[in-house]
Amino acid sequence: MEIQRVPVSVYAEMTPNPAVMKFVANKMVVDLDHVEFHNIEEASISPLATALFHFPFVKEVFMSSNFIAIQKFNVVEWETVTQEIRQFILEYLQEGKPVLTGTPTVAANESSDGVVSVDQEEDLGEIELRIIDILEEFVKPAVAQDGGNIAFVAYEEKIVKVQLQGACAGCPSSTLTLQQGIKNILQRMLPTLVEDVVPV
Repeated sequence: MEIQRVPVSVYAEMTPNPAVMKFVANKMVVDLDHVEFHNIEEASISPLATALFHFPFVKEVFMSSNFIAIQKFNVVEWETVTQEIRQFILEYLQEGKPVLTGTPTVAANESSDGVVSVDQEEDLGEIELRIIDILEEFVKPAVAQDGGNIAFVAYEEKIVKVQLQGACAGCPSSTLTLQQGIKNILQRMLPTLVEDVVPV
């Protein structure tokens, strides 16, 4: 009996950041929360990201579960290159080539700007853990839809510090997202404990 293979499909999706296009697959791309590559050297553990950096307009590559978000240099318009990138990713995944061949280092997975990792969470207080839970449950799914990620960095004097990654980093509407979305959620769920949310 022959096993039926599900054909791989990939579609391109605009993000709020005009420099970033999100390429969504109908299968898992990486089994990590996310991994981010800022240059071809960081991408050495990902044959797919390395190949994408060979396109001269690719600035950064962000991968999460079933999508790849690509940030471009402002030398081309997405209309002229989206189909080529989509086709390249589609063929790569169809051929079953490895996406990751190693474990991301701290530099590739999170820039070491003090982002709290899972094993550091035991050192945090009750408020910090509650903030992380809120970000995970209510904020992360929304920013992931836009091709990005958010990570908790610190909580000091009623100020929550976060790091925006992927499409959210450098996005023109990220300030609005922080101020109106994330800040409002945290203030509603933790009244009197959060005065502001700032990116690092």
